[in-house]
Amino acid sequence: MTTARNRAIDRIRRDRTLAAKTRLLEVPEAVEEEMDETTIPDERLELVFTCCHPALELDAQVALTLRTLGGLSIEEIARAFLVPQATMNKRLVRAKRKIKAAGIPFRLPPAHLLPDRLAAVLAVVYLIFNEGYGGRGDLAAEAIRLGGALAELMPDEPEAHGLLALMLVNDARRDARFADGTVVLLPDQDRSLWDFDQIAEGRAVLDRALALGGRGPYVLQAAIASLHLDEPQDWPQLAALYGELARVTSSPVVALNQAAAMAEAGDVEGALALVERLELDRYHYLHSTRAELLRRLDRVDDARAAYDRALDLVHSDAERRFLEQRLAQLPD
Repeated sequence: MTTARNRAIDRIRRDRTLAAKTRLLEVPEAVEEEMDETTIPDERLELVFTCCHPALELDAQVALTLRTLGGLSIEEIARAFLVPQATMNKRLVRAKRKIKAAGIPFRLPPAHLLPDRLAAVLAVVYLIFNEGYGGRGDLAAEAIRLGGALAELMPDEPEAHGLLALMLVNDARRDARFADGTVVLLPDQDRSLWDFDQIAEGRAVLDRALALGGRGPYVLQAAIASLHLDEPQDWPQLAALYGELARVTSSPVVALNQAAAMAEAGDVEGALALVERLELDRYHYLHSTRAELLRRLDRVDDARAAYDRALDLVHSDAERRFLEQRLAQLPD
């Protein structure tokens, strides 16, 4: 791998040198000009765009990039996609075989083709941030840096600004999300630990996305994240926004968040009915949310079973301790 990478770098340098010398021969006055060497100034973001080849399925683009550049293990990637590790491993193997069989080139596309890869690049950055949000601050910081570079590269793309705003607003609460080794829910967080300058920056970026006409999933998520910081929270409005996001994305995870907002707005039975329809058996948040709804409806035994299932699936030690506390708080 190291030898191949060094050879590739040498090849790129030789090609650039040849191109520069050719331009000098053909256009003498070019001696005084400074030529851009690459479309994207950020090398890591350039590699992300390079890996996200549209000939592959979107999930395969994202998974391969997370594996090769994001530093995520196959287990972490499988967890992000809510599939078994064996399934994700097979997807990666098939994608690599397709790259080899089709001779897909490992190179950056011209600037006018970058938007064709934007959806996959956004997903990669978002999933890197999500993995970091659970406690790996280095990954979260890297995702925000990539998001800033992406917004600068594509200043007229509202979804790029939406993703950056979403990450900034959520990351601003990082220091308040954990205490004594366990997760702290938003209503219980110490707001003095929030980074209000970063929240203001995120909301300014969100305003830019909205001014560009953004109504896509990342802009909607950023708007939801911003609303969550208000006190008191407007739960009917949040439930409506989650419903719109669920319509746009067809995501069962978003529908789960919609159910949580519905419950906070007062419709616990409707929220439980929505949760029961979701096919997310491997997602521990489904079972923890279901457990909370069952607790509110005084179905204690069912809530206890749901918490047990969530504990079987959870990976974060901080979230495990939180669930164990919730389970212990159930009445006998």
